[in-house]
Amino acid sequence: MKDLDLTTLRLFVAACDLGNIARAGEQQHIGSSAISKRMALLEEQVQAPLLERHRRGVVPTAAGLMLLEHARAMLASADRAARDMAAYQHGVKGQVRILASVSSIAESLPDDIAAFLQKPEHAQIRVDIEELTSSEIIRSIREGLALVGVCWNAADLEGLQTLPYRCDTLAVAVPAGHPLALRDSCSFSETLDCEHVGLPASTAVYTMLARAAAIIGRPLNYRAVVSSFDATIRCVRAGLGVAIMPREILGMAGSGQGVQGVQGVQGVQGVNMVSLTDAWARRQFAICFRDGSRLSPAARTLVDYLAGCAQAG
Repeated sequence: MKDLDLTTLRLFVAACDLGNIARAGEQQHIGSSAISKRMALLEEQVQAPLLERHRRGVVPTAAGLMLLEHARAMLASADRAARDMAAYQHGVKGQVRILASVSSIAESLPDDIAAFLQKPEHAQIRVDIEELTSSEIIRSIREGLALVGVCWNAADLEGLQTLPYRCDTLAVAVPAGHPLALRDSCSFSETLDCEHVGLPASTAVYTMLARAAAIIGRPLNYRAVVSSFDATIRCVRAGLGVAIMPREILGMAGSGQGVQGVQGVQGVQGVNMVSLTDAWARRQFAICFRDGSRLSPAARTLVDYLAGCAQAG
């Protein structure tokens, strides 16, 4: 099969979306007869009927629906390429989209990227960050939707190349006055007597805690499931439960202190951090990508810088 023409694919997508070739022609500023001719040539090219013609318009066939999915992905990729190339006209010499887990964004990654961009030699590089769960990050990297990701290294990274990034340490956030608040440390099993506040089931930490509780053979009871660490802290402070979360997010120097510096929550009091004694409480993050040799120069420069931050820190 010859290479598919992007213009024809764009017209095909428009016809499917609008359900009418005439309206697709109006949207794309081309005559309906020209679109019909292109659709016929496209069907000949793929050797399958793609559109069912009806009195009121068109609908994609089974083969058409399959091609529609691929066409959308191809057009999105082409549009991203066009935007990246257009960036050069405005003096931006590189653009990197990095996918990152909620923990990495809540901790060191934004500061590391800001420091990277402040260097004069990186002044013409643009970095965009998107927050996703670890599984979504890995799937996107594998499918080529992004070049670089940062997530917990215990995720399924098979088939990807990785470099170590920074580490963090999980601890127990407890409300002041809670029996565990008087402790310097405790095991995860000791927290299972309490109700928990946690992140959604799609996150890596939720999966890890569920696995740890299953190994112990005891249930992990959630009283609240929230979407951010800020909300987690608010729930803990309100006495709704305890929470397993990274100590680094709270900027704590040690256990048993009032929480300070939570993003979006200034001067929070009434929450104590208790160290976890479990070995898995020390987490390592990883920078992941499909093939280092295929990274753009800007992406390679950013990856090397972030890996250097891990070694320095």
